[in-house]
Amino acid sequence: MKRTGGTDAAKRAAGETAAELVDDGTVVGLGTGSTAAFAIRAIGRRVDAGLDVRGVATSFAARELARECGIPLVELPDVTGVEPGDCGVGAGIDLAIDGADQVADGDLIKGGGAAHAREKLVDDAADRFVVVVDRSKVTETLDDPVPVEVLPDARGSVADRVADLGGEATLRTADRKDGPVVTDNGNLVVDCAFGRIDDPDALATRLSVLPGVVEHGLFVGIADEVYVGDDGGDVDVRWG
Repeated sequence: MKRTGGTDAAKRAAGETAAELVDDGTVVGLGTGSTAAFAIRAIGRRVDAGLDVRGVATSFAARELARECGIPLVELPDVTGVEPGDCGVGAGIDLAIDGADQVADGDLIKGGGAAHAREKLVDDAADRFVVVVDRSKVTETLDDPVPVEVLPDARGSVADRVADLGGEATLRTADRKDGPVVTDNGNLVVDCAFGRIDDPDALATRLSVLPGVVEHGLFVGIADEVYVGDDGGDVDVRWG
């Protein structure tokens, strides 16, 4: 499952505007996906001009892009649970910039890139989490399938429990190879279709307690602001 709607112009507007929030000395969470990539590249250009930041990548892809852009990286354990000054840039993640597959009332569905487990760790740990999307991702009610990362041995049992919750779980298969998508953590992803999700918080709780579930793609109550870009380069800030 991967939403590809929205133009590069709209994605660039949202990503580059959010990148302007990064100040000297910031530890910034670097999201995964096409819109977050515009933010990473913009931060990289500012680093090249002298900005002093450290990045915490949410995926292998985000890590590789950050390295290409010259952004110094630190690992999540190195910036959480430490005293200020221990990392040279202060404790914790100051700001996370990440995309979303769907947004409604500030709640998100993420995981189109199968990186939602680490994304949730980084985004939730940040003092400020800014979501960057184009207008095609914004809806009144969440209704996309919810990506769920599962232990390989739990695929069948999780699918059965999702059915009990009124959903249908489909194993995500890879585009350019035979077999399933394997996450950076070595697990599988099942995309769980529930139709209209009127109570994301309740569904998030039910999915979280299923044995074998590593993480799901419902991000409820985590986002601080959503930057919505349009084709003309304008950005609306919502739910801030």
